[in-house]
Amino acid sequence: MVGRPFHRAPHRASYAAMSTSPLRSSATIVPRHFQWAVEGPVATITLDRPERKNPLTFESYAELTDTFRALVPVRDVMVVVLTGAGENFCSGGDVHEIIGPLVAAKRDGRTDDILRFTRMTGGLVQAMRACPQPIVAAIDGICAGAGAILAMASDLRVGTARSKVAFLFTRVGLSGADMGACALLPRLIGQGRAAELLYTGRFMTADEAERWGFYNRVVAPEALPGEVTTLARALATGPTFAHGVTKACLHEEWAMSIDDAITHEAKAQAVCMLTNDFERAYEAFVAKATPRFEGN
Repeated sequence: MVGRPFHRAPHRASYAAMSTSPLRSSATIVPRHFQWAVEGPVATITLDRPERKNPLTFESYAELTDTFRALVPVRDVMVVVLTGAGENFCSGGDVHEIIGPLVAAKRDGRTDDILRFTRMTGGLVQAMRACPQPIVAAIDGICAGAGAILAMASDLRVGTARSKVAFLFTRVGLSGADMGACALLPRLIGQGRAAELLYTGRFMTADEAERWGFYNRVVAPEALPGEVTTLARALATGPTFAHGVTKACLHEEWAMSIDDAITHEAKAQAVCMLTNDFERAYEAFVAKATPRFEGN
């Protein structure tokens, strides 16, 4: 399995591409290695191996990447929810189906296969960040390794009080530099806290995750589905094209100076002011009504 050609060119979607891409229906997305459900404007991806705490395989890595890339031109999905079946989010890469073959590749001197794998996993995070729809991670139970990366790469995170998060790469002899963790995690929780988690591989409690800014909120396990559904629907009824612009700018402007970011946002906001949603909001305000956004 390690020898498969997983390396794919980085895929990035700008707000310009969002407005010009040919329309595509979510019905064309038919994954086989996780659950995919679309209800109204909200799509839900459910990692579905609960008996092993929903680990990832070579196939699910690749198919998740394909799914997030395919969502770029999809207009009937406004928000994506990412969750796990049972009482856990994701335990990371499957020890037997991924770690074992990688060790075998090391023993055989197949370094190119190993690099293909690490590039492929990083490509998943790139696809999540390029996907214009906001991604809401619903996190219960164990969220570890690559599972913690999936949560980190999401736009919003809701966790349960019993959940716990670990970037446990050092526990298997690897660095904390995996799938963009050294770049993205400090943005969420700060350099010092990120360094602690990436060096030690220890679990971050739900209370810490909320206080440090990793979780946007913490709820009881039984309240998680309802809380995430409410949040996702609220986002889906908002100005979804503008949400995509916000997501693109949040991602891109970390590499810019403040002056460059201001210039970049002037152009981005001007694009939004050319949308019908902007005009609809104005007309609704004048009429003292609630605006009905259509994402165009």
